[in-house]
Amino acid sequence: MKIWPRPVNNLRKLKLYIAVSFDHYIARANGDVSWLELPEYTIPGEDYGYQEFYDSIDSCIMGHTTYKIIQGFDIPFPYTGKKNYVFSHQKDLQNNEDVVFVKEDMASFVRQLKREPGRDIWLIGWGQINQILLNYNLIDEIILTVMPIMLGHGVKLFHGVVKEKKLNLVQSKQYSNGVLQLKYVR
Repeated sequence: MKIWPRPVNNLRKLKLYIAVSFDHYIARANGDVSWLELPEYTIPGEDYGYQEFYDSIDSCIMGHTTYKIIQGFDIPFPYTGKKNYVFSHQKDLQNNEDVVFVKEDMASFVRQLKREPGRDIWLIGWGQINQILLNYNLIDEIILTVMPIMLGHGVKLFHGVVKEKKLNLVQSKQYSNGVLQLKYVR
């Protein structure tokens, strides 16, 4: 399916597409997300809408912690072919063929990125970046895949205090293995 860039006068959407445990953790305390790949969460031929979502975006943003965790996987960088922006306070990081390191103000950068022509933007978030961009009203859509597991502790979906927000549920889908996917828009 060909997805054409949005006209310049329409802002691109920043979308948080993420899986959480039932108690709203996105990772164990050490960053481990292997619980997402338990056999009981696999349905043959089902990707929980991932490919359709992935085809709808042309840019990814993430924090440095998320980037380091992805680098620790035993796979090549998974988002080649997309424009990848990594927010970091470290001054010695060098851009590479896959990633541009961003040291400027996160909210200002995202506002500008949303104005540029192109497809939507994936926030591959960690708790802190999710909280900051939510509080600045920059997240337009949240696609939350709730896994039927309780982790008890770990990395929360939103770190710290989030401002009160009203979200509209526009879609929900229940899978036979107990996974629930919810799509909210601002």
